[in-house]
Order: sequence, then structure tokens, then C-alpha cells
Amino acid sequence: MIDIDTLLAWGAAYKKVAANEVIFNEGTCSQFYYQLVSGTVRWVNINEEGKEFLQVMIEPGECFGELPLFDGQPFAATAIANEDAVIIRLHCSTFHQLIKENPEIHFAFSKLLAERLRFKFLILKEMANHNPEHSISSLLSYFKQTKKNICPKCNKIKLTRQQIADMTGLRVETVIRTIKSLQQKGQLTIDKGKVYC
Repeated sequence: MIDIDTLLAWGAAYKKVAANEVIFNEGTCSQFYYQLVSGTVRWVNINEEGKEFLQVMIEPGECFGELPLFDGQPFAATAIANEDAVIIRLHCSTFHQLIKENPEIHFAFSKLLAERLRFKFLILKEMANHNPEHSISSLLSYFKQTKKNICPKCNKIKLTRQQIADMTGLRVETVIRTIKSLQQKGQLTIDKGKVYC
């Protein structure tokens, strides 16, 4: 999102996080701008039973937890390292000065927020659809179109079936059945347990 050298020049610092380490919790206040350098981070809401609803999977180069930077409200979701990861973070007040002095970065954030809002509209529409095949097919088409959560070299889906279930509100068994059905219809390929678009 923001060039690493720019972040470092403004005083950002690297931080290593272990797999399954919580980076920040839903409902807490933000003190930093966060950007992923390596690894993956899942941004989730967790219900009373501990079940995760996956909002988005963050990949290297992407920021996360940005809403409080713009509205001053607490985090809307919890960020958890999906694997060992490295993040870079910049203090909020410095971030605000950075975007004031660099309007192109501010514009990039406007574009990012619009993209994420559009994705939320898609997810809500598909959850209301109640047709698992259509929901999963639409989700995979979106990933392919936006080049997110799909390997650009081989078109392998980077999300597990459980993560797709957590993202769509479906049961994992339903996701497994639906993916097999989509394979039988020739809409995707399964090879050694991996799903390809």
C-alpha cells in the first residue's frame, strides 16, 4: 500500500509476529497504521463461541486496521497472524501527517476503502442469496477478477475450505460439497486437495 522506504523515512518500525498471535483486538483503540510485509494475517470477528467470521485475508503489501485511522472509532475486527509474519507499523499521528503531505497516498486509501466496501456488498448479497453454489462461485470470480487470494502463477485458491466457510457464513461441509459440485461442472479444478480456478 505505502512504499516501505517511505514508511521507514517517516519513522515506522518492523515487528515480527508469530502464527496465531493477535496483533490487535476488535473494540480496542488504534495507535498505529499497520502494513503486512511478509506472511498472511486474517482479519476476523469472533463470536461468543469462539467461531471466526473472516472479513478479509491480508497479503504482503496490504494494510489492515485502517478504519480507526479515519474515523477515530475502535477496531471493527481482530487481526491475527495466520502464519509467522512481519508487519511494519507507523504511529497514528505520524500517519495523519504523512497523508496530509502526500495526497496521492490519501487518494490510494480512498480507493482501497471503496474496494473493501464493494467486497462487503458482494459478501452480504451472497449471504442473503442462500444458494451456496452461487455464493462460492461469485466469491471465486471476485478473487480471480481482483487477483486477491489467488496465486497469480497457477490460479490456486490461497484460502482453505474452512476460511471460505468463515468468510461466507456457510458450514465447511457445505463448502466442500459445493466445491466438488463446481469441479464436476468444470468451473474449477481440484488437484491433490488444492482448488484452482
